[in-house]
Amino acid sequence: MNENLFASFAAPSMMGLPIVVLIVMFPSILFPAPNRLINNRLISIQQWLIQLTSKQMLAIHNQKGRTWALMLMSLILFIGSTNLLGLLPHSFTPTTQLSMNLGMAIPLWAGTVITGFRYKTKASLAHFLPQGTPLPLIPMLVIIETISLFIQPVALAVRLTANITAGHLLIHLIGGATLALINISAATAFITFIILILLTILEFAVALIQAYVFTLLVSLYLHDNT
Repeated sequence: MNENLFASFAAPSMMGLPIVVLIVMFPSILFPAPNRLINNRLISIQQWLIQLTSKQMLAIHNQKGRTWALMLMSLILFIGSTNLLGLLPHSFTPTTQLSMNLGMAIPLWAGTVITGFRYKTKASLAHFLPQGTPLPLIPMLVIIETISLFIQPVALAVRLTANITAGHLLIHLIGGATLALINISAATAFITFIILILLTILEFAVALIQAYVFTLLVSLYLHDNT
């Protein structure tokens, strides 16, 4: 069991060719665009959830920040769907890869920072030096604020990677323990199986919450720079 503990996190390949791109593109198939005058229940629920989330997330933004609405909604749908699909047996979760999460976090963070320096130059520069700072502390505070600024995308990516990976590892370990306990103690195996079901339900919630948290933090970074 320990030997294959991290096997599910390895990037899959077919005939020696990586198929990560196909897996990343697959969630877009799950959200069909409405092409009828009267939509069915599935598309109606999908549109209602998107409108509810966008209304809540964009309430704090001005007109310039709301131009990112399509980007933010696409981001939360992509992360949420890939997290949920990763809970299926024998599936691969792209969001367990730190490189991919950094690939999402860094461009979005850089876009918000560049937007801030372009449209709110003085306010963006003022973040590096709080008002009323004593003169001897100015160099140290500028260094600390600069480091905290550059840590933001790393924190975004690491948070998403750690939460999704930890959940998958727990499911793998408890599932393996359940199989091992069947021949030893049926009662203990049943209790472990109940814990596994509860943990799986929790992971469904974590998959959606982490998608919301990632997008919300990007939205807050955007709010600070617009």
